[in-house]
This record gives sequence, C-alpha cells and structure tokens, in this order.
Amino acid sequence: MTGRAMDPLTPAAVAAAAELEAGEEEAGPLAADVPTPRGTEQTDPEPTRMQMPQGNPLLLSYTLQELLARDTVQVELIPEKKGLFLKHVEYEVSSQRFQSSVYRRYNDFVVFHEMLLHKFPYRMVPALPPKRMLGADREFIEARRRALKRFINLVARHPPFSEDVVLKLFLSFSGSDVQNRLKESAQCVGDEFLHCKLATRAKDFLPADIQVQFAASRELIRNIYNSFYKLRDRAERIASRAIDNAADLLIFGKELSALGSDTTPLPSWAALSSSTWGSLKQALKGLSVEFALLADKAAQQGKQEESDVVEKLNLFLDLLQSYKDLCERHEKGVLHKHQRALHKYSLMKRQMMSAAHSREPESVEQLESRIVEQENAIQTMELRNHFSLYCLHQETQLVHAYLPLTSHILGAFVNSQIQGHKEMSKVWNDLKPKLHCLFAGPSGALTLPRSPQEDSLLPC
Repeated sequence: MTGRAMDPLTPAAVAAAAELEAGEEEAGPLAADVPTPRGTEQTDPEPTRMQMPQGNPLLLSYTLQELLARDTVQVELIPEKKGLFLKHVEYEVSSQRFQSSVYRRYNDFVVFHEMLLHKFPYRMVPALPPKRMLGADREFIEARRRALKRFINLVARHPPFSEDVVLKLFLSFSGSDVQNRLKESAQCVGDEFLHCKLATRAKDFLPADIQVQFAASRELIRNIYNSFYKLRDRAERIASRAIDNAADLLIFGKELSALGSDTTPLPSWAALSSSTWGSLKQALKGLSVEFALLADKAAQQGKQEESDVVEKLNLFLDLLQSYKDLCERHEKGVLHKHQRALHKYSLMKRQMMSAAHSREPESVEQLESRIVEQENAIQTMELRNHFSLYCLHQETQLVHAYLPLTSHILGAFVNSQIQGHKEMSKVWNDLKPKLHCLFAGPSGALTLPRSPQEDSLLPC
C-alpha cells in the first residue's frame, strides 16, 4: 500500500485537509490522578493526531528512530506473593517517558488490551501472551515477561496509542484499582471513528486502487512474516547452541579436573610411569580454570544473542502478526457486517414490494421505516469501511517504518559472533602453552601432537 505513487487528491480531500488544519483544537486535560510527565513531556501532541505532511493526512513521515524514541518501557518480575488460594506474579513496569514505576499483574494487561481494542479497532493492537496455566514453570513465566515487555513497548511507541489517556493511566497510575480506572476512562467513549475529524471523509483521501494496494500489501507482509519467522527460529537455535556449548565446556573442564585430582594409588607394575602420570594429573587439574572461562564466554554470547537478536526478531514478528490480525478484523468484521446489512436491505425491499402488491398499508409503512433505518446503518458501515482502509494504509506505513530494524538485528548478530569468537580465541591461545607438559615422552623430550594431515597417514 505504501510502495506505489499516491493518486492525486480530490478537491474535496484538499478542502477537508485544509479545514482540519484550520480547526485543530487543544487536547483535553488528562484524567485526574494521572501524573503529568516532567521535562519535555509536559505538552503532549493532540490525541489521535498522526504526524503527517501538509495536504495529505493519509501519509506519515515517521522514522524508526523517532518511533523508538517515544518511550522505552521495562517489565521486570518481582518476587511472587501468595494470594488467598494461589500464588500470583507481579511485574514492575517502568516508563522512561513518564519517569514512572508501577506494579501490574497479568490481568491488568488483559483489561488494558481490551480497552485498546475497544477504542482502536482499526489499528494494530499487539496480542498478549497466553494466560498462566497450572504448573507453569519459571521458563514459562520468563517467556511471558519478555512477551509483555514487547507488547507494551510496541503500544507505547504507536502514535495514536502513545497519545491516549488509557496508556498514560496504565503506565503511571499507582492506585490499586487500575482496572476500574481503565474501564472508566473508556466508559461512554466511542471508538476512534467517532472522534477522528476525518473519519466521515476518509474515502476522499484513499487512492482509487486502494483494494488492489491492500491485497498487495497484505501478501507482502505475509511473506515477510514467514521469512522472519524462520530467521527467528534459526537465531534461537544458534543462541541455544552457544548456551549448550557453555555447559559442555564447563563439564569438560570439571572432568579434566576430577581426573587430575584422582587419588587412586598407582599399581606397582606401573611404577616406571609414575612421574609421567603425576605430571599429567597436575597439568589436567589446572586446565579447569581455562575451560570455565571458555564456558563463561560461550554463555555470555548465547545470552547476548537471545537479548539483542532473538528478542528483536520477536518484537518485529509481534508487530507483523498484529498487522495480520488487523487485516483479519477488517475482512471478517467491517466487510462482513457491511455485506450482511446489504443482504438484509435487499430482503426488506422485496418484502415491501410484496406488501405493496397485496395492499397492506400498515405493513408498507413499517417496512419503509425499517428500510430508512437500514439505509442509515449501511451508510455508517460504508463510512467505517473507508475509515478502516484509511487506518490500514497508515498502519502499513508504520510497519514499513520498522523495516530498518532488520539492519539493527543483523548488526547485533554479526558483532556478537565477532566478539564471541575473538574472546574465546584468546582463551584457547592462552590455554595452548599449558598443554606442553602433556606431551612429554619418557626421556623428557616433548612429543607434540600430530597435525590432521599426519594423522591421516597412520594405518587404521
């Protein structure tokens, strides 16, 4: 949808944009008890206002750096507390933008997610990780913490969400009834369609081939998602192998140390080799330090790649999945309701014609009233359909604004590999001189290990 040249704006669209810019009003005050951000955050942009070039409010001009700079939110586990029946997990959610730190439970995230879908049904609302199951282990809890962190960061950096009172409540309200406050903030408040000044004129800003662009964009995002899904799986395996390698190196070093610490008496028939075995044991015992260091370097590399590569890939996949979900909501929600309304309208028309032929004036009057109501409903659905496409076009641009994240991910992966191999190579090189005493022959002369080429010449 964003990869093609836009059709020229219609006169109505130009007039609508001019009217919008001339009639902008200040945003309403935040709800009570929501702390005002300090410093540069005291004057927030107008709610639901997207950054746009003059003349065409459909087009956005965000860069990846601008989106990432909106906020950075940390989500950390705090020690489990025992509830009345079961333990529950709490998270400390800290916002850099609001300089706030609040405690949230998973159910708080659920209510927050519901309010976002209620207010912004035509925007990319990332999915939440699954609810806790019975017997959930630490691995599950940690995976869900990371997923919640990705969720809240995507939301906090999304232009309309970041300017809405629901987000500010969630990130900065420190009272115990945050769920009720979130629901109250959305009570009797309609969705974005009812508050956006351009909602009823969205069609004027859409290109003539919007449906073709929508289909092409959806296919492109689906292909990108499939490729990044495979990349994420491979990155997970690479990071996992580094961590497994660390465990193997540590055990390898411990076994060498155990061998060097063996106190079993040397049998008399091996007395001639007593000095050799003693020297070997002493050398083997000392190697465990280097192998422990190698294990530590490998573990650091694996954890760094999990954080800098796998998690960023997961973040981008969450964004792409939210776009796919939005496309599904558009097709199964707005379009499906519109088609049902048109079908119902045609049935009413046929019923009225039948009543007119049978000369039933009361039935005709009732049907005429219902037809007028249905026509109004159809008109509203058509407006919502165009507004949904308008939002989809903007959300597509946001997805493409995140595409440069690919270079960040690849850079982090390459740097991790270079640094990891460099540090481990230094330890291996430091280890090599300590092996010389292992190759001393009976006369004390060194018998260095053969190269692979020399080994290949030996008989099997």
